[in-house]
Amino acid sequence: MPTLERVTRYAIDAPTVVYLVDEGVSVHPDHRLVAPGSIRLNALGLLLAQVRAGRRAEGDALRCHEKITAMKMRLLSDRVSRRAAWRIAVEHGWDCLEDGECLAIATLQADALVTVDQDLAARAKGLVRLASVRDLEVPG
Repeated sequence: MPTLERVTRYAIDAPTVVYLVDEGVSVHPDHRLVAPGSIRLNALGLLLAQVRAGRRAEGDALRCHEKITAMKMRLLSDRVSRRAAWRIAVEHGWDCLEDGECLAIATLQADALVTVDQDLAARAKGLVRLASVRDLEVPG
């Protein structure tokens, strides 16, 4: 009888998706990325901020966004995940729903959260399992 390979689902946030593209990280084919439906717009906002701060050329930012758009991710923005994001933000006294949305997706649809955002990682401790970018990669 053949063994079934376990697909691991990782929730990611906007800073992480930008990092994955910038660093050329190849996600292992046995892994699936899940993210809030707003991740592409949030990533574009991060790229705009980098352009405005002089840390990235506009053309580079737009090329990065095109690669993000082409990435295979399951994007979620359903009623249950939005309600969970609200609950998490309210319970923890957060003023913004963005972190709550990532944690809701991680809780409801993923095996772990991967983030390069140290603030989100600190907020996630004790709420969801954390994994590193290295856990996503194709062994090289």
